[in-house]
Amino acid sequence: MGFLDRSRTVAPPHWSRWLVPPAALSVHLAIGQAYAWSVFKPPLEGALGLTGTQSALPFQLGIVMLGLSAAFGGTLVERNGPRWAMFTSAVCFSSGFLISALGVATSQYWLVVLGYGFVGGIGLGIGYISPVSTLIKWFPDRPGMATGIAIMGFGGGALIASPWSTAMLESFGKDTGGIAKTFLVHGLVYAVFMSVGVLLVRVPAQETEQKVVAGSNIPAAFNVSASNAIKTPQFWCLWVVLCFNVTAGIGILEKASPMIRDFFAQTDAPVAVTAAAGFVALLSLANMAGRIVWSSTSDLVGRKNIYRLYLGAGALTYLVIALAGNASKMLFVVCAMVILSFYGGGFATVPAYLKDLFGTYQVGAIHGRLLTAWSLAGVLGPLIVNAIADSQKAAGKAGPDLYTTSLYIMIGLLAVGFVANEMVRPVDSKYHERLEAHA
Repeated sequence: MGFLDRSRTVAPPHWSRWLVPPAALSVHLAIGQAYAWSVFKPPLEGALGLTGTQSALPFQLGIVMLGLSAAFGGTLVERNGPRWAMFTSAVCFSSGFLISALGVATSQYWLVVLGYGFVGGIGLGIGYISPVSTLIKWFPDRPGMATGIAIMGFGGGALIASPWSTAMLESFGKDTGGIAKTFLVHGLVYAVFMSVGVLLVRVPAQETEQKVVAGSNIPAAFNVSASNAIKTPQFWCLWVVLCFNVTAGIGILEKASPMIRDFFAQTDAPVAVTAAAGFVALLSLANMAGRIVWSSTSDLVGRKNIYRLYLGAGALTYLVIALAGNASKMLFVVCAMVILSFYGGGFATVPAYLKDLFGTYQVGAIHGRLLTAWSLAGVLGPLIVNAIADSQKAAGKAGPDLYTTSLYIMIGLLAVGFVANEMVRPVDSKYHERLEAHA
């Protein structure tokens, strides 16, 4: 596997660092399909007789495995390099769709959970962190912008996948055969698309990295190893911040399509299936835009300040949705887009936040460990929204009443995250290691 060795990915002289973000985007746009899972929920529920909670399982397990594989694979990614990581991601993510196709075709839902959730989730985690430390090394002067560009792709993946998946389901059908064919096409196409990143990605030569750092006018920084980072209160404060910011956003995102239909089902103008798919695409656009706009802004205003916006304004926006109910579709859509822009911005800004606190030495591995917060949030968010909606429906309620309790829970979680962000301080010098010791 010499082609995948880190030594084979060292950039030659005069290699443009601006070729690295497109390589990252090819992977992140593919694995970002996870955010379009809600498009598959109603067809799967109808074809296999599932509840809303059951149809969320592949997505939830996928997010759990994303965090766990990122945590356990972070050190491997640092050691083996981004090409190896992107290749591993492509194999796992595409295989997950193929296994899921077999599961639907044979009406064995556990294979869908295993394929999309477990195998595909490993591809999500390895692919998600694959370019982070490489981008920060290429762009030490603008880490928020650089990681925002790449991670923007993960947020924007559903912008492509949602209408594409909807069109295939309309064409192939929403029975088991049609869903299986749709999963099959996804697996094959994403395998080809992700190979672009595998071929294109490069890491900077050591002398190139030193020149880039010197040219950025950034003072020499102390660095913290991944094993020491998890011993610091700063790491765990950020863990809480990420977990609750993600929980608040992912609950809506996972159930976006049925949620907007439920909200306005009893009004004079209910939301059609195609319009609900368009809503999912709009949320993806907001998620994607937030990742580049807010993370780039963090380079100017600072990481703590931008998280104050995500968490504080996010809580207020949730309150607006809860109080407005189904009075205005436009208000609901705009508020949901604002929340998802903060959700996406939180993901894109956190690698730069970690770099500011812990340095660049093992930032990829530290980022991987932090993403265990996403694992918990991936279960917590959909569980809160789906379980409460199911219980309210069983009690005979409908419309916004299915979600009001969930919205207030999210407000509380964002408030806790706001406090945790306020507690972040510079890392104690006892955890520092000088970069020169590892050159």
